[in-house]
Amino acid sequence: MEVVPLNSFYPLPAGKDQYSHEFIENRSAIVLRQGKVSVTVGICNPDDEELRDILNRYHKKSIVYRKLEQDDLKECLSKLYSGFENSGMSNSKSEDRTLILDKVEDDAPAINFVNNIILEGIRKRASDIHLESYKKVFNVRYRIDGVLRKVRTIDSSFYSAVSSRIKIISGLNIMEHRLPQDGRMSFNLEKEVQDIRVSIVPTIKGESIVLRLLGRKSSIVSITSLGLNKANLSSVQNILKIPSGMVVVSGPTGSGKTTTLNAIIRGFNSENLKIVTIEDPVEYLLQGINQVQIHEEAGITFGSALKKVLRQDPDILMIGEIRDPDTASMAVRAALTGHLVLTTLHTKNSVAVIDRLSNLGIAPFMIAAVLKISIAQRLIRMLCPYCRKERAPTAAEKILLRKTGSVPVTVFDAAGCKKCSGTGYLGRIPIMEAFTVDEDLEKMISRGTDRLKIQQHLSKKGMQFLIHEGIEKIHEGVTSVSELEGVIDLL
Repeated sequence: MEVVPLNSFYPLPAGKDQYSHEFIENRSAIVLRQGKVSVTVGICNPDDEELRDILNRYHKKSIVYRKLEQDDLKECLSKLYSGFENSGMSNSKSEDRTLILDKVEDDAPAINFVNNIILEGIRKRASDIHLESYKKVFNVRYRIDGVLRKVRTIDSSFYSAVSSRIKIISGLNIMEHRLPQDGRMSFNLEKEVQDIRVSIVPTIKGESIVLRLLGRKSSIVSITSLGLNKANLSSVQNILKIPSGMVVVSGPTGSGKTTTLNAIIRGFNSENLKIVTIEDPVEYLLQGINQVQIHEEAGITFGSALKKVLRQDPDILMIGEIRDPDTASMAVRAALTGHLVLTTLHTKNSVAVIDRLSNLGIAPFMIAAVLKISIAQRLIRMLCPYCRKERAPTAAEKILLRKTGSVPVTVFDAAGCKKCSGTGYLGRIPIMEAFTVDEDLEKMISRGTDRLKIQQHLSKKGMQFLIHEGIEKIHEGVTSVSELEGVIDLL
């Protein structure tokens, strides 16, 4: 394609007929001419197929491409930044000119705003930052210890600049406002690099943006640092000794299943083992581990990815979630043929995993053959040690707490201070229940024994359920009765 001089197209379209200066600078593309049936676009790299795809989806007209010199485009942009009248942008309509210059002036505030909310989120221990657009305002909320808290309300006119900034640094299409987008970015904080997962979903009033903060340093969690009691720690460590079979971690969204699986994965020696993870999305970047990102639009589902990965001669497979019968069937077959499969399911407790696999079409004798360890977990908030309030338990609480065999003299409630930002809680800790499938349990599962009978069998063998560990944390003054009631069924 022959290079054309940019000034031969002056005056260039402006305002709504032109790309934002951020897009022009980052993608080296600019609108040269707007016609009734076609648009002429100048690009510096005609071989950039991704850019062409973005522009083809954006424009409703046919596109005529012209090749530009990079220096020529830079000179045009420098004139635009400096505000020169002969910059080549059409100024026949003063409001068009103003739109472009306003966009340039808004850049620094948008950059500072995004940097500040991320920095503040990290310092406040937020796991997610939510930006939600409404008609007149947009809200910024932080999820801290599992609870959303509104921290800012900003005029909605600023939202477009903030959204564009986030899209640019996370490698997303700045011009796309109709389809959901997912991306990643990194944020440097002193000596630590913070990985951030970005999710953008269009709403009827704008866009909903969620930034999930995944600090590389803080995410390096070992099994021993999960905060488990001795019994559960032993169960999780035993996974490292299993050569093949299936290990399932269950619980609702946000219960820490991914963190637990990553801690287990880190416990293996990846130099001697081929470890592959299939995730949606990949949250933690693990050194020495082969990680596959699900991309359903491109046809990469859990099932299709698993089928391909099994040809890679893996020793250990981590499947982010079993969602359908096809994936469940392949995961079971992988476990039967000598692989160790780690995965998650959404179930109420560890025993319900058996029923869930059965509902996904796995025969009871197959479940008995492959299931080695089942874990259920929740995350509970820990009382702030600086302001928690001590009191005697009520009569109703005494009945509840007696389920563990003893009633504490005192329990603690949340109060609120500067250390915990007035919430009364500071950090979260997992509570777990786990069982290992032995010969007796394998026979019960093969026969299709009722869930209640299996629970009774496990209880007789001394298994501690979620309620027991939760009440144990109340005895220790780690959490409150009201917090536990909001996480698990205490009846």
